[in-house]
Amino acid sequence: MTAPASSRIDQHPDILALRAHSEETTARPAGQAAEALALLCGVYLAASPWIVGFNVVTTLAINNLITGIAFACLVGVGGVGTAYERTHSMSWAAIGLAVWTIIAPWVVYGHAVVAAFATRAQVSNVVVGVVACLTALALAAMGTVRGTGTTGGATRRRTRSAR
Repeated sequence: MTAPASSRIDQHPDILALRAHSEETTARPAGQAAEALALLCGVYLAASPWIVGFNVVTTLAINNLITGIAFACLVGVGGVGTAYERTHSMSWAAIGLAVWTIIAPWVVYGHAVVAAFATRAQVSNVVVGVVACLTALALAAMGTVRGTGTTGGATRRRTRSAR
């Protein structure tokens, strides 16, 4: 059995392999596209009451503003992209926000939504919620899928040494 090369945890082979996997994942065009699309979903959701024109429905407008900012922060600004090896699980919280976005028009305002604004608000929230959910699922999957690169090698070394 060999002694560890360093006693510092940030130099542990598994941590280094996880960081390499995270850098590789976020450097791929698919990873960058998913992060960009997720960030755009959050920004659009925050601004959608004014873009689509249902800002008269104040509670839903405030809900979309807060949910959009939270979603953008989770997946973009300071979230998944900056420290992917430690924060890819935040994309699971983003999935929860995306599902909330889909059901929010009915939960927040119920059946009392003014008919002229109801369809626009519901369609906008459902479409952006579905896209946000798919991008958050893609980001979550990127954090769990392991290739045959560095991470796979570290796993193989650990398995061999355990024998």
